Amino acid sequence: MSPTPRPTVQSTVPSALTRRRFLGLSALTTAALVTGCGGGQGVGGNEEGVGGFTGEYDGPALTLAYWNGFTGGDGPAMIDLVKSFNEEQEDITVESNPISWPDFYQRLPAATQAGKGPDVGAMHLDQLSTNAARNIIVAVDDVAEALELEEGDFAPAVWQPGIYNEKRYGIPLDVHCLAMYYNKDHFEKAGIDEPPADAASFDEACKKLQGAGYDTPFWMPNLWPAHIMFLSILWQSGGEPYAEDGSEATFASEEGVAALTWMLEQIEKGYSPPNVDADAQYLAFKNNKTSITWDGIWQINDLQATDMNYGIAPLPVIGNEIGSWANSHNFFLTSQAAGDQDRSDASKVFIAWMSEQSAQWSKAGMIPALNSAREEAAFKESPQYALLEQIDKLHFLPAVPGLGEVTPVTLETAVNKALLGQESPEEALSAAQEDATELMQKNLEKYGG
Repeated sequence: MSPTPRPTVQSTVPSALTRRRFLGLSALTTAALVTGCGGGQGVGGNEEGVGGFTGEYDGPALTLAYWNGFTGGDGPAMIDLVKSFNEEQEDITVESNPISWPDFYQRLPAATQAGKGPDVGAMHLDQLSTNAARNIIVAVDDVAEALELEEGDFAPAVWQPGIYNEKRYGIPLDVHCLAMYYNKDHFEKAGIDEPPADAASFDEACKKLQGAGYDTPFWMPNLWPAHIMFLSILWQSGGEPYAEDGSEATFASEEGVAALTWMLEQIEKGYSPPNVDADAQYLAFKNNKTSITWDGIWQINDLQATDMNYGIAPLPVIGNEIGSWANSHNFFLTSQAAGDQDRSDASKVFIAWMSEQSAQWSKAGMIPALNSAREEAAFKESPQYALLEQIDKLHFLPAVPGLGEVTPVTLETAVNKALLGQESPEEALSAAQEDATELMQKNLEKYGG
């Protein structure tokens, strides 16, 4: 990444995939994800593996293949956790294989069907239903039962999207969301005592920052992470992007148009230059070129490695109530491992252990999904603890198979066109909503919805 980012003109076609784009929604097509797999009927007779999980492993010594996409600042924390697990086990060794998220989602289906994939892995919450429908992963209800996990044990809204066709396919490890980062030195110079908490104070802060010599204090990207900024404001306003049953898109609502209009106004007011490239707003912030940025908490470890004097706070309320887009890393068991009792049991022991150690995952810059883990010092002493107020107001996309294929070519494109001034927010969202609904109807047929 360039140390001196600058805005560039973008086309309306989303740019090359980055790791952070996969913290949102997958832009891969069905063909790229899987070839020749069935859909709509779950995993068949071995959905829960070859036998119930007892909570223990008493089989022969074996090595489990563990795939994940923790290749950035979160990587060292995962390496440490796997090392600790291996040190505690006599007969289970976990071999971690970190793969960039784009490659991970592309390789997983074909590798699993060929018997060359992982036994166990971690994927994003919004990918579980798609991979369950394609017979790539199997249900793990017995793990949740063995750990006595229930919806009330987790951050709100993270539990239900892991259920597809009344079966649970993921055990949540964390939640990760958007946050507002701000340059404390810039704020001090501008006479801003507290991070802005609503639309009015945000506007006032930007004006003060301009008055202090920071001409473009808040860069608005027209690509990543623009669409998850849009989703956050939409949810703050009481809107929803998609129907829970996967039947239609609803993001062109009055709330959606208002959200995208506000984003465009930040450019029109001069707070942001036009045509800001994907991730350029973060690099500009990191290099003290801008004063405020909205980005994911996965940036925390990267900022911690600098000498920048920054703060972190919940997103300001642009709509009616506090809220943010969120996603979650979930542990899963592959259909490949489910056919072998020993591998299935050993994998579930690993998943259970990782769930119970989730407080330590705070070192990756993430928020533990387990309520109990957020009471531990590892989280309370982390920078993301400043987001505690926002945790109960996080929003997740519905568990709709194939939704990750719809968003990049509809919603993301609409946000891009509007922020580039090529179409009005209403025109862009309306056309994209119509296209998205058509694609979702086709997915209902494809996956047996």
